[in-house]
Amino acid sequence: MMTEEKILIDGEEVELQKLIDDYRKKKSGVESKAKRKYREAQELKPYQAELIKLQKHLEKNNQKMIILFEGRDAAGKGGTIRRVTRYMNEKHYRVVALGKPTEEQRTQWYYQKYVQHFPRGGEIVLFDRSWYNRAMVESVFGFCTPKEYEDFMSGVKGFEKDLIKQGTTLVKLYFSVSKEEQARRFEKRKTDPLRQWKLSEIDVQAQERWDDFTNTKYEMLRRTNGHMNPWTIIRSDDKHKARLEAIKVILNSVRYEGRDETLDYVTDPEIVVSGARELELMEAERVKEGKFLR
Repeated sequence: MMTEEKILIDGEEVELQKLIDDYRKKKSGVESKAKRKYREAQELKPYQAELIKLQKHLEKNNQKMIILFEGRDAAGKGGTIRRVTRYMNEKHYRVVALGKPTEEQRTQWYYQKYVQHFPRGGEIVLFDRSWYNRAMVESVFGFCTPKEYEDFMSGVKGFEKDLIKQGTTLVKLYFSVSKEEQARRFEKRKTDPLRQWKLSEIDVQAQERWDDFTNTKYEMLRRTNGHMNPWTIIRSDDKHKARLEAIKVILNSVRYEGRDETLDYVTDPEIVVSGARELELMEAERVKEGKFLR
């Protein structure tokens, strides 16, 4: 077995092949991680500036907005929320991430714990997971009864229609990550001490229950996607593209004053998919493969 050839540089042994590889990367123009992050941050900034205009418009006209961030674990919801709110006026937005219900909340109307966090006039509320917990996590892990699940699924469209009729703009985003990318992100969480806190017991089971979550996702889209309250699917294997396209979806949901028409607000069809189109794609997969894949 051949050993790696090494050379001595400033008293330290360095693998020759590594030096060659590094040189080739630099010569070929491969972007460093720091440069890539800087470039991505710069690409987001014009759209983040538009979010401030949108926020001012809502405040001026006393309008309300709710944005739901749903999707599988490690799909990139939290990172997108941070980019959306990065430059916003903190007085006029709130991020709501609720834990499991208390014993008292279990006895209340299901929506009650969410309604108390709804926006006042001129405010945006971003839900990092929402009432759709019942349609996904609670259903898959048996945290709700079949009746509670069915009551939710049959009533949520009416609940949201009333909300919209009363003047609230509702944006429903579902972040769709592939099984392979989710596994890679979970592995990174296991080994990175700065990310280990993100890994929960439910996360550990997410890969094992992949098909269960996929089937539940299909039912959720089939029964809760409507003309007034549609779902927008965000393909999130590429985090940066997902963040940029999600911001575009939010900006396109309201006609606000002072919009910079030189920017491109057209969403990438490879990243942004309507709920109706996602259902078509999933149904085609089931016919071809015998089960849902995404």
